[in-house]
Amino acid sequence: MCMFPASHAAQASRPSVEKREKMKYLSLIFFMSLLPQYAGKSLSGDGSHPKTFEDIKNEIAGYSDIAKAIIDLAVHGKAQNRSYERLAVFADTVGPRLSGLKNLDAAIKYMFSALQKDGLENVHLEPVKVPHWERGEEFAMMLEPRNHSIAILGLGSSVATPPEGITAEVIVVASFDELHRRAQEAKGKIVVYNQPFVSYGETVRYRSQGAVEAAKVGAVASLIRSIASFSIDSPHTGWQSYQSGIPRIPTACISVEDAEMMSRMSLRGTKIVVYLKMGARTYPDSPSFNTVAEIVGNKYPEQIVLVSGHLDSWDVGQGAMDDGGGAFISWEALSLIKDLGLRPKRTLRMVLWTGEEQGGVGAEQYYQLHKENISNFDIVMESDEGTFKPSGLAFTGNAKARDIIREIMALLLPINITDVFDNADGTDINYWMRDGVPGASLRDDLSKYFWFHHSQGDTMTVQDPNQMNLCAAVWTVVSYVIADMEEMLPRDSKGALNK
Repeated sequence: MCMFPASHAAQASRPSVEKREKMKYLSLIFFMSLLPQYAGKSLSGDGSHPKTFEDIKNEIAGYSDIAKAIIDLAVHGKAQNRSYERLAVFADTVGPRLSGLKNLDAAIKYMFSALQKDGLENVHLEPVKVPHWERGEEFAMMLEPRNHSIAILGLGSSVATPPEGITAEVIVVASFDELHRRAQEAKGKIVVYNQPFVSYGETVRYRSQGAVEAAKVGAVASLIRSIASFSIDSPHTGWQSYQSGIPRIPTACISVEDAEMMSRMSLRGTKIVVYLKMGARTYPDSPSFNTVAEIVGNKYPEQIVLVSGHLDSWDVGQGAMDDGGGAFISWEALSLIKDLGLRPKRTLRMVLWTGEEQGGVGAEQYYQLHKENISNFDIVMESDEGTFKPSGLAFTGNAKARDIIREIMALLLPINITDVFDNADGTDINYWMRDGVPGASLRDDLSKYFWFHHSQGDTMTVQDPNQMNLCAAVWTVVSYVIADMEEMLPRDSKGALNK
């Protein structure tokens, strides 16, 4: 009900209109005064705005004290040498762990129990199928020009020789090109490859394809100079693959020394005859498991920062370097965070892969099982190139993500490990990186890695506790900060990462 005549009502409302206009003006002045503060930021209706890179740098800098606490605990504190000591007990107790063999089963059971005792969360095993190949009896002897025992290690998936073995003349070649040029000479012979070691990535094709190329020219077997930069009469094994429609011939690796010796003999025109016997067998795929443990995120538990190494190894040495070190610094990352009472916003998940040595078969099955949630994977990290003195982190991701990683690595200045390199490397994380998930791998001193790789020399003697401490500190700082930042790392569309 109106209490005033119309003319009086208009006069009464005028001060209210003027007051509202004044308030609007003052609000505008206030808003304009804020513009310098929010320069470069897109204000939204709910008061939130995307972060600028300067915001992100400041956020990361705020982790300086936590990074120092992690470094102090891992390198100088109560956790000093822990990853080394844990690995030593494991390697000495379980030994080598080839897919399909009982030692791998024992390794998985050991880790499952150890992770539970460590108080980690969601410790569980995810079933996979892995290849099952056994080398059996192996023997090689040079018969001409003199008797000489040749050290060999059969290559993974190789077929056996006939029960009586193979006796044949040798042809030595330095490359596939030379083999093809001398194809007529190779028929009925054992091909010995004496290819120079250029790099693992380039030279490994002789191991993986040597038997196929030799079989194409009618050879009866192939012996491949170990893919190693150095050896002390020690063969280095690894996986090889046959090709459909090409005869499957026995294949093994030999030491650098024996390959070079036979090459010298051959260049002198000396006839070389070798007797080879191999009892290798391939069985149906065996059940196995990827081993998983977590620290569950307190704000975005569905989002995942994944750290990893592979638990399987070859059936020689102890698998301490490849990849016991990577597996155990991944465990150590979770332990250090737990010990400090930290709980990141995202879930930090450790996966110990199985079947990596056969081409990442366990990781591929994990990817197939979890890829429907790919948008929740913030970064995938794998350490599988040793845990020697670290120099930084190799990263695959777009330019914006790389800039963020550089800022995170700056937190490791107290131990002078701050470099960011191109192209993360890891058989088990490649599936995710191909689909656009940022990836990282530990970069360390590889100068002696291939001295021991896939050989009897891969034992705890190779490992250094101080270097493992540094590796663990890098792995932990990087994974924790990424897991605890407010926003996930930026990424491009599927398959569009700028490497």
